[in-house]
Amino acid sequence: GALLALSKPPGLPIVGRPGELSLAVLLPALRRRLGLPAELHVVKAPSRECSGLVLLSGCHHATEQLQQFFADARRRGQYPVTYRTITVGVPAEAEGEIRAALCWQGQGDAATVVPVPAPGRRSLARKEVKSTLTRYRVLGAAGGCALVQLQPRTGEWPPAPPPLPLTPARSHPPRASPAFPEQLPVHLTLLLCPALGDHEHSSRVGRVLGVPFLLPPEAAPTRTQVLDEELLCRLGLSPWQLRHLPLHLHLQQLVLP
Repeated sequence: GALLALSKPPGLPIVGRPGELSLAVLLPALRRRLGLPAELHVVKAPSRECSGLVLLSGCHHATEQLQQFFADARRRGQYPVTYRTITVGVPAEAEGEIRAALCWQGQGDAATVVPVPAPGRRSLARKEVKSTLTRYRVLGAAGGCALVQLQPRTGEWPPAPPPLPLTPARSHPPRASPAFPEQLPVHLTLLLCPALGDHEHSSRVGRVLGVPFLLPPEAAPTRTQVLDEELLCRLGLSPWQLRHLPLHLHLQQLVLP
């Protein structure tokens, strides 16, 4: 009755710019097609770049209860949200936790999320820096890639205004976006295994004689992800088609009370 689940394709924003196709723009037509009596609103959803489950509700009371459940579950040390991703590279450990402090950092005329090696107490208290935690597990590996399960522990946190204006695709993520904007892609770079199709953070993982290492954000400007010829051949892509490869990060499961 009150709940509806969809599977969102990558690249579709929840709330877009004026005149842009978004899930919010499509909801009235969806409501009419399904003959639902109440307006639909988003309970939980992945960010623009991700694919996967979108949980909608036609009841504000149900929405409040569910969002409180997600917050309480995280405080109890539970993991109610599960993503799956394909990584370029295989994590050294089959499972573990990724802990990192993250903040906004200006890059050119935009801003991006970067790890903070030694955050100060004041920056954490002012919420300029956010402590984040993701649990991961490798489900399978082949051809230098891995299928990895990701469970973010940290909850939704509206980011502080970045030092420079955000690009349109990054401006004011909706309440339903993941724990910290781009938390999971950044955590994967810290594993030295960026997500397939990550054209924003993958440049931070360099290689010397085939051995991966982490580059500082200022030394790794955003660019189209670089893949080796064997992987390109397996994907059936040419190098100039790579920039159209979507982010392979999928909201796979939501646990409900």
